[in-house]
Amino acid sequence: MSVNKVILIGNVGKDPEVRYYDNGGCVASFSLATSERGYTSASGAQIPDRTEWHNIVLWRGLAEVAEKYVKKGSKLYIEGKIRSRSYDDASGNKRYVTEIYGDTMEMLGGRPEGSSSGAFPPPPPAEAAPQKPKTSTIPESGAPIQPDDSDLDTGKGDDLPF
Repeated sequence: MSVNKVILIGNVGKDPEVRYYDNGGCVASFSLATSERGYTSASGAQIPDRTEWHNIVLWRGLAEVAEKYVKKGSKLYIEGKIRSRSYDDASGNKRYVTEIYGDTMEMLGGRPEGSSSGAFPPPPPAEAAPQKPKTSTIPESGAPIQPDDSDLDTGKGDDLPF
């Protein structure tokens, strides 16, 4: 078995570039910066911050969301897989590109600076699910009262030890 999974949290380096295809599909691409903080080593040497730039590619619905809401400076959580490809540039030189094909994207942080409304989609309306009334009765037999846990998640199928 093998796994190709990447999780990134970083800041968008440029507005997404979105291309639409004849079949109705679309793809968005943009750069994402992730940074590691610098530090001072035990010997006193200063290690500077290190920033890595990642090429992000989003398809279909995620590309449309990125086009509407992702802007330069946005903080994003991206989950996806690494893909490498090569191509020949205009001079005939072979170029290699490593990209992150995003499967999941979440916008982090608050609204962008200077945006009072409309920058993010409104939250979906809460579904008015019928609630089971919480009632308890004291048995006349003097038996202990058993709590009603019918609405609790039993965790069956969970591999967690707690």
